[in-house]
Amino acid sequence: MSYLVLARKYRPKNFSEMVGQSHVVQALSNALGTQRLHHAYLFTGTRGVGKTTVSRILAKSLNCTGPDGTGDITATPCGVCEACTDIDSGRFVDYTELDAASNRGVDEIAQLLEQAVYKPVVGRFKVFMIDEVHMLTNTAFNAMLKTLEEPPAYLKFVLATTDPQKVPATVLSRCLQFNLRPMAPETILEHLIQVLAAEDVAAEPQALRLLARAARGSMRDALSLTDQAIAFGSGTLVEAGVRQMLGSVDRSYVYQLLDALARGDGKSIVEMSEVLRLNGLSAASTLEEMTSVLQRMAVLQAVPGIGASDDDSDPDVSETARLAQLLPADETQLLYSLCLHGRGELGLAPDEYAALTMVLLRLLPFKRAVGESPSRDAVEPPKKPQSEPLRAVGAPVAVPASLPVALAPPTAVTLPVPLRSVVEPAPAPVTFVAEMAEPEPEPANSVEVSQTPLISDISVVAESVTPSRLGDHWAALVQGLISAELITALVRELALQSELQSQVDGIWVLRVERQSLNNAGACDKLLQAIHSLLTLPDAPVTPALTQLMVDVSTVTDTPARRNTAAQTERQRQAEEVIENDPFVQDMVRQWGARVVPGSIRPLAPTPTSTSAKPI
Repeated sequence: MSYLVLARKYRPKNFSEMVGQSHVVQALSNALGTQRLHHAYLFTGTRGVGKTTVSRILAKSLNCTGPDGTGDITATPCGVCEACTDIDSGRFVDYTELDAASNRGVDEIAQLLEQAVYKPVVGRFKVFMIDEVHMLTNTAFNAMLKTLEEPPAYLKFVLATTDPQKVPATVLSRCLQFNLRPMAPETILEHLIQVLAAEDVAAEPQALRLLARAARGSMRDALSLTDQAIAFGSGTLVEAGVRQMLGSVDRSYVYQLLDALARGDGKSIVEMSEVLRLNGLSAASTLEEMTSVLQRMAVLQAVPGIGASDDDSDPDVSETARLAQLLPADETQLLYSLCLHGRGELGLAPDEYAALTMVLLRLLPFKRAVGESPSRDAVEPPKKPQSEPLRAVGAPVAVPASLPVALAPPTAVTLPVPLRSVVEPAPAPVTFVAEMAEPEPEPANSVEVSQTPLISDISVVAESVTPSRLGDHWAALVQGLISAELITALVRELALQSELQSQVDGIWVLRVERQSLNNAGACDKLLQAIHSLLTLPDAPVTPALTQLMVDVSTVTDTPARRNTAAQTERQRQAEEVIENDPFVQDMVRQWGARVVPGSIRPLAPTPTSTSAKPI
């Protein structure tokens, strides 16, 4: 006896066996129960979701006579009468299936419509099922319009297509349209478990999850892949074998890459890319798996606790939750976009693994850009050898006339600047880059010196801060939470962007401007972080806290605004000091030097030093 593949062996025989299409089953069952039957149905959806299966079940429901031969139209065909068995075996004379992909001309449609004038031979209804109807020519569509609009009472049309946009509107308007949806991996997984239990085939849960994801919403594809996996594994399904068969990337590699990206470890990223190359794993598959994990991470970060309904037996759940805490929400969104667009770049590069490495390393510069306070190494330009050591600020500089100006390299200068910061009173040093330019020939009598205006590199103007009664207390508390690394991602953003309004009877009320920050999960985590901070040694003295509430309204005093205002003020004072410095002015007048626009950056003051030495 020949082997019957799983996709055919377990094809649903009635509506109760249909999986993942409850909306279509309910509509058709109700219509059959009340006998409010349309003359034309159009089923749309991707491959393997049940379009032809629904058509056959509908044909059986219309022609079923019951086990005793006295049955009527029903939503639960018996499956044993002559009509049901003949339709299942494909030999029912009054049920005609036409493949429009190979019979797309007007002649084939004309031959089909010629049968419409004859009443059913053995059944109650004639049913014409046209598969892939969008493949018909315009002439063929026009030939069937009249019959499709006003068929005989005993004739029903069932059309199926994977591309309804190619079906003319004149045909769509004559049909009841049902869209069969792609099935969720969880739905496919449950069905595979039932099928393999009936087949008495041992399978690891993680292997079935891989098959369910690889099916991409198609139950037929899932059963076909399962057939292949059974043959590949000699009757058993194990994760390693299924992964090898599918050529999919082990998610442990993906988790290691995401962990390295969260730590900004470029070396580990490059090494992991080489491991993927040596193991022959697909770069495109790697990015695809990363986008899938990043999507789940983004959901966990935006809606904490949403993953509680996930299958606890899935080891990916805990690892995804860990990474969601490790990687900030903004970097998760950025990395998702980079991976999504990076898949299109793999084919443009001569080496797809080099392209994969570039896609992953692209996040690292953004990590430095989104940091709250850039490090000295990140903002200070590299030192270059100079022909003459630079003198102290304000001291005269003698440049030999014989020295070619073109040989004078760009010079990095660090000056001590007594800044009046709105947050930190300590003075902050400032760095800028000066370039020597060849002066223009001077006229015989006099010369007018024009100084290039300085351009700030601050792109955002500081918002006004109106100090509130609890502003100092809240800013210090938030700084303590950040220093102790008790808050990250959305919780940290909530703390920085909020204004403390009141502390009454253990209830603290925070005010934020964005509704997206009014998140119950983030609020609970912030409450726990504050409690953790208050238990540390040298914890600040603060009123009791039992409940944290968030109100959405206008704010005027938040830690984030204070930081922005302080940074803007330091930048302004740094530019003013550089512009008015006698040494800088002398270099501009005598040697045609200019301050590189955007190179003035105040450095964060160090607690152990009140002034910086010039470099």
